[in-house]
Amino acid sequence: MNEPGRIKREKDTIYVMMRMYCRDKHNTEEGLCGSCNRLYEYSIQRIDKCTYGLDKPACEVCPVHCFKKDAKEQIKVVMRYAGPRMTFQHPWMAVMHIYDKLVFKIRRPQKKIKTIKIT
Repeated sequence: MNEPGRIKREKDTIYVMMRMYCRDKHNTEEGLCGSCNRLYEYSIQRIDKCTYGLDKPACEVCPVHCFKKDAKEQIKVVMRYAGPRMTFQHPWMAVMHIYDKLVFKIRRPQKKIKTIKIT
C-alpha cells in the first residue's frame, strides 16, 4: 500500500522507538519481542483506522483517544523511554515528530462561535 509520507513517517518513528525500548529493556538482538510486537501492531492498527485519515495529527495532540487504557499506558512507557533518546540517535525523526505536533496545533480547526443576529 502506498502511504502518504507523514503517515509512513509516523509508523517508522513508532517502530524505531519500540525497537530502542525493546532492545534496551528486553535485550532483543533484532526486531521486537512478542509483547512489544503486539503493542507495535496495535499502534499501527490505530493509525490505519484513525478517523482523521490523511490529516491525522500526532497521537499526543489528538483530541480523540483511540487506544485502550492498558495499551495507552504501555505506549506512554515506551515513549517516555525512547523519546529523549531519539534526539541523539534519530534526530531527524525527532524533529519531524515535533514539527507534526506543531502543525496540527496551528491547523486545528477552532470551535465555531455562534453569532446571534440582533434585530
